[in-house]
Amino acid sequence: MRTVDLIHRKRDGEELSAEEIQFVVDGYTNGDIPDYQVSAFLMAVFFSGMSDREVSALTESMMNSGTLVDLSGIPGVKVDKHSTGGVGDKTSLISSPIAAAAGVVVPMISGRALGHTGGTLDKLESIPGFRTDLTIDEFREQLLLHKLAFIGQTPEVAPADGKLYALRDATATVESIPLVASSIMSKKLAVGLDALVLDVKVGSGAFMKRQVDARRLAQLMVGIGRRMDKRVQALITDMNQPLGYAVGNALEVMEVSQTLQNAGPADLTRISLELAARMIFLAKITKTLDEARELAQAKLLDLSGYRKFKDVIQAQGGNPAVLDRFDLLPNATGAREISTTRGGYISGIDAELIGQASSMIGAGRNTKEDSIDPAVGVILEVKVGNKIEAGSILCRIYHTSEQNLDEAADLVEDAFKISQHPVEERDLILEVVS
Repeated sequence: MRTVDLIHRKRDGEELSAEEIQFVVDGYTNGDIPDYQVSAFLMAVFFSGMSDREVSALTESMMNSGTLVDLSGIPGVKVDKHSTGGVGDKTSLISSPIAAAAGVVVPMISGRALGHTGGTLDKLESIPGFRTDLTIDEFREQLLLHKLAFIGQTPEVAPADGKLYALRDATATVESIPLVASSIMSKKLAVGLDALVLDVKVGSGAFMKRQVDARRLAQLMVGIGRRMDKRVQALITDMNQPLGYAVGNALEVMEVSQTLQNAGPADLTRISLELAARMIFLAKITKTLDEARELAQAKLLDLSGYRKFKDVIQAQGGNPAVLDRFDLLPNATGAREISTTRGGYISGIDAELIGQASSMIGAGRNTKEDSIDPAVGVILEVKVGNKIEAGSILCRIYHTSEQNLDEAADLVEDAFKISQHPVEERDLILEVVS
């Protein structure tokens, strides 16, 4: 079997066998196939696509490239939740504690921010002392004690995905739907899951800009899970404006605390509860989805989700008091108000521009090597549909340096669209794929 022949066939749109895909993955992981050939292979996939069978084979090959984490010794159904990334998307820090408080075992393998979208690990690490580099044994022990643990991708879990993702990032092939699906699912399925809830974002602030592409990605991932005998459901959700009001790592932790105390934004609360309910339902804790929604709501209202998150913060080395005293979190040293010169109705808030501005002042990274300033970000004062007067404050930019601040302010100002007529509210949950 020769790599060049497989590149040629994939370039011409042919379907590769599971053995041929395994050959490429194994060869690249162990160093037998060089970067330049795998780069050509990825570009061939980018333009020619992959069949469902090929995507499943690629996922399985990457999943089996490292250690499969055995969680069978932990009682209960294991359900994870994954978001494809958005601006202000802190739902994992809300839905997971609620689900765990309801009895779901939640092994959360999370990622970092890249570009304008936020990363769960970065938000958690804005909590002083919080460790995301748990060993597999520590991960299992915490799941046994608390039913919830947050961990980053370790070198042992799906190492082929780590190598391939870095190469995709460097070769402009990140956006390939088959490669996205196999990357996400290989990491998730390597960690002994029974079920998975997916939040596939679509819109200006999302990775997928078109609903048809988000649907295809959701269908691919649900299909991969089904073929591996896992229960998977996907929500396709709107990301045309930031989720909630806070964008930026410590700022989002503050909003998580408010939401877990039932004092958060309506859109963030709604989608977090629906994701938690789906996790509870797939864990078979309730017989119906409606009963799961009632249980998720109850765990929010009685603050057991809030207490669960505090327990996990303490277990992973952080100070749980940050959820009550925001001064214990990293705080910005300055704030700039962005106001409007005219009144009307907010007809749009471009989430991508808000995310780019936040990233520009240090809340995100453009390469994996960039460091993050956990204190900075943007807090919106309005949402789409709100009526405003001339001179109203649209948002505040929280910063620790003047560097790039003017450029970020220009981006933020451009993000807000104002109409003279009321606008219809857009649905938050657009589709369910199961």
